[in-house]
Amino acid sequence: MVDSGLTANAETTDAGTGTGAEAVIRVRGLSNRFGTHVVHEDLDLDIRRGEILGVVGGSGTGKSVLLRSIVGLKRPDAGRVEMFGEDLTALPARRRSELERRFGVLFQRGALFSSLDLQENIALPLMEHAGLSRRDAEDLARMKLALTGLPPNAALLMPSELSGGMIKRAALARALALDPEVLFLDEPTAGLDPIGAADFDQLIMTLRDALGLSVFLVTHDLDTLYTACDRVAVLSQRRVLVADRLAVVEASDDAWIRDYFHGPRGRAAAQAAESHTPTTPGENT
Repeated sequence: MVDSGLTANAETTDAGTGTGAEAVIRVRGLSNRFGTHVVHEDLDLDIRRGEILGVVGGSGTGKSVLLRSIVGLKRPDAGRVEMFGEDLTALPARRRSELERRFGVLFQRGALFSSLDLQENIALPLMEHAGLSRRDAEDLARMKLALTGLPPNAALLMPSELSGGMIKRAALARALALDPEVLFLDEPTAGLDPIGAADFDQLIMTLRDALGLSVFLVTHDLDTLYTACDRVAVLSQRRVLVADRLAVVEASDDAWIRDYFHGPRGRAAAQAAESHTPTTPGENT
């Protein structure tokens, strides 16, 4: 795992991708409420250029809500979300749309259009937002599918014909359709068997390195945290309790962090990462 980072409220001075790594997204003073229920309050977090940031927390801590607030699917009740130096909450619609093309999102259940085949699912944003012809968009869609490891014959399959692992890869191909700089992943390995999950972790790291992506990754998967993440942000008590290298996070005296990272599954994931035990390539079915 790459050595990187300080705390969520610190200036960005060091990261696994290089000293002084730029924060491509800054969240400051974020608050989210649903009626009288406060999910986040005065939350700060940076996502740095080129890093894979894992976001964890107990049930109800608002991991997916935070993701949705950053990408603009939920307007926060207070605070700022700056992407590439611009406040998304204050931009006119046209400029906001331009910035939104610079990030891609993989939702937990894939969110593919059930009435479209995979090729059409990926071609749609290329036609709508990049102005490509159908033929060019579908050609590029097949390239994106290949980039995520799907075979050529998958292009004409319907979502209902796919395994869980194939749905994740197809949804990832759509998230990559417009060549984003930042990739948001919501529980990308949920529902995958251990081999499929390990393969997906490796795919994310390969794409990050090849495409220069910054990755915001919501997960419960300890193996993913130990294998793929440069830093880990822990949501607790309505804020980011700590965002740092995994070794620093593990050393926290917070009760939830101790239970999460030092329980049997946490110890097993840490030992597997340290031993670099190879996994057998395979596809989740």
